[in-house]
Amino acid sequence: MTTAPALITELDEIVRRGDPRRRAEAARRISELFLQGAANFRPDHINLFDGVLTSLVPHAEPAARVDLAERLSLLANAPRHLVGQLAHEDDIAIAGPLLRRSPVIDDSALVEIANAKGQGHLLAMAERPKLSIALTDVIVRRGDRDVIRCAAGNAGAAFSDDGFSTLIQRAGQDGVLTLKIGRRDDLPPEHLKSLLAGSIDVVRRRLFTVAKPERQAAISQAMNEITGATEQAESRRDYAQAQRTVMALHRAGQLTEGALLNFAKVFKYEEAVAALAAMTGVKIATLDRLIGGERYDPILIASKTIGLEWSTVRALILMRLGPNRTVSPADIEGARANFARLMPSTAQRVVDFWKSR
Repeated sequence: MTTAPALITELDEIVRRGDPRRRAEAARRISELFLQGAANFRPDHINLFDGVLTSLVPHAEPAARVDLAERLSLLANAPRHLVGQLAHEDDIAIAGPLLRRSPVIDDSALVEIANAKGQGHLLAMAERPKLSIALTDVIVRRGDRDVIRCAAGNAGAAFSDDGFSTLIQRAGQDGVLTLKIGRRDDLPPEHLKSLLAGSIDVVRRRLFTVAKPERQAAISQAMNEITGATEQAESRRDYAQAQRTVMALHRAGQLTEGALLNFAKVFKYEEAVAALAAMTGVKIATLDRLIGGERYDPILIASKTIGLEWSTVRALILMRLGPNRTVSPADIEGARANFARLMPSTAQRVVDFWKSR
């Protein structure tokens, strides 16, 4: 640090009374001095730089702070307070590199930032080599689709039991997320069963194809258990009367969307499923198994192929939950948006697959 005294003697005055331009120039010079010698500095040297730079760096130009953050993110002995200061910046171009990979930021600081900042900061943290349970609990609670997918696909992330449950709930509306969760080596068997139970056949088949051999065995076992449970559930549900009712409506030319809507509104599950089966050409047993899962996707897909209005689709989603359960407005809005985006041709391909089962 032979060149340090020439700079350090000016710093007190610059920090206290220097104009922004002088402070920015001092920040540049001191930062460069630190980066050039970082490999050889002792802890007391680093603490000295830390105290000085935390006062000067906020006056540097954004581009200079971006460059500094990028270079500091690679250092195991970067000044801790300075790194924390930069990681709290609202500008993700500055905070991002440090949140993605800096080994200096401790877990409590990451959790604090995850609770306070936006999706860009969450996404950067989701890309870290290691994610603690405390951090992923916040990420799965606050993250959007891209953040959740990134965290679920991160092999270095650890999840709590509640974290896995939340991921699986989110996967009910996201086939890509289902594949990422299903490929995790640390996914407990019961959570794997829940994930598969809420997935449509095409996603299950894709997951089996892309999974490791040892995970394929776990998927097969879970599917066998789910199939057994589903068959038992189906054997307890009697569709005979519902089929007679639907056939009578069909013969009378009254098997319309209005009739289906009326069944759904009064929670006549068997009649609604039988009517939807007749209107789509899918077997009742297949449709019942799909609709009875944790996902509402099958309702959206079947409804899209026969041109149902959103009001009817919404009623079918609520019917699926039963009269004693509620659904959040956000989930309903998500379903409406997914239904609007779903292409009829895509839905028809899925229904054609169901018919072949």
